[in-house]
Amino acid sequence: MLQDALQRLPAVTRPQEAFRLTEAVIKAHSRTFFLATALLPRRERQAIRALYAFCRATDDLVDSQCASRADLERWRAQVALPPEAQANPLLYAWALVRQRYHVDPRYEQDLLDGVAMDLEHCRYATWEELRLYCYRVASTVGLLSIPIIGLVHGVTFEQAAPFAIELGIALQLTNILRDVGEDARKGRVYLPLDDLAAFDLTVQDILDGVIDARFVALMRFEIARARELYRRALPGIRLLHPRARPAVGAAALLYAAILDEIERIGYQVHTRRAHTTTWRKLRLLPTIWVQIGRLPPLERVLTTSLPL
Repeated sequence: MLQDALQRLPAVTRPQEAFRLTEAVIKAHSRTFFLATALLPRRERQAIRALYAFCRATDDLVDSQCASRADLERWRAQVALPPEAQANPLLYAWALVRQRYHVDPRYEQDLLDGVAMDLEHCRYATWEELRLYCYRVASTVGLLSIPIIGLVHGVTFEQAAPFAIELGIALQLTNILRDVGEDARKGRVYLPLDDLAAFDLTVQDILDGVIDARFVALMRFEIARARELYRRALPGIRLLHPRARPAVGAAALLYAAILDEIERIGYQVHTRRAHTTTWRKLRLLPTIWVQIGRLPPLERVLTTSLPL
């Protein structure tokens, strides 16, 4: 796991060495993200990968290390330190990025608050409750990314933020649907209790790995919800600096393709992990370029109303 790997890394003081080690860890842990971010210019690519590595390490602290609330608060304090006070190479790289791009630390804190939710409960009564969790653990990543990848001249952070929020929620919901079985084996059920009840399912059904007509109907409902989130979020790519659009578009649409894979495996997410192969990702890229090229014009996107 990422936290274990980081503990084995040597202490570093040179930025280029910190970024090199960070990229090596990311390449080993997320091929889709590594492929998509390869489309960014070098400076932005290093910065975004440092952000993603920080997010992965934070998630891994809770997910795999059985951390306590006190452990998370110690991590929070460590994260907040300036670059010169960082001993962890990953946090050193992220602190340099945060300082260089004047990243707003409140979204960093929101992300840590979201990870803390996993320490306390993994049950969400309604979609709105789950949406808040998705915002904290995923939408914050998009909000932290905006100062790094940049926007079209004249577009403000406030105009772009709602699209980043929707995209983050879509990505996290995709994660949840892909990982139903893995989470159940850990005693976790993220799907809203209201939704389970609507399809005559219980938490115990999910923990027991029930796959029947009720479960399939539930998954179809949640996949449709995720696709609607992607549909609403994707026009926001038009607001990004042109150099960032291919990478963000590829990351979003390659991740959305996981929903297709869930359908392809017959919703057997309790026993199989839906994923797109490297070959399929490469085959999807030309279609992705076309989709990005067909985004609505900037003026129309700016008049789109999305909830904050």
